[in-house]
Amino acid sequence: MLKVKDTLRATVNVTFDGRVVKVYHGPKARERFENETRVLKFLEERKCDFVPRLLSADPKKLQIVTTSCGTRVEQIDEKRAKELFAELEKFGVRHDDADPRNITYRFSDGRFCLIDFEFATILPEK
Repeated sequence: MLKVKDTLRATVNVTFDGRVVKVYHGPKARERFENETRVLKFLEERKCDFVPRLLSADPKKLQIVTTSCGTRVEQIDEKRAKELFAELEKFGVRHDDADPRNITYRFSDGRFCLIDFEFATILPEK
């Protein structure tokens, strides 16, 4: 496994077969784990194709395993980033951490994707 993030809030590793393993720790770890799990399931039901797919969630370990959405982008035009986060809202979710560090690029289809939904909000139905 390759460690790609190790902060006060989470540790993220990528397995050699491309899965992403995220373990939550620090303040409100359980709440953030439950929120990201709920949001990813919601987005999958809505067939949002530019976010990771939740493969498993272990509430005892506070760990999720997802598909990979490519590599983090080094830089992105501010207008394009805003469009991407706005596109997510069409699927009923506001990211609430709209920062370029949460944008990846999937080379397989040339698609910008979004990751890291622990602070996201499912919007009320219109």
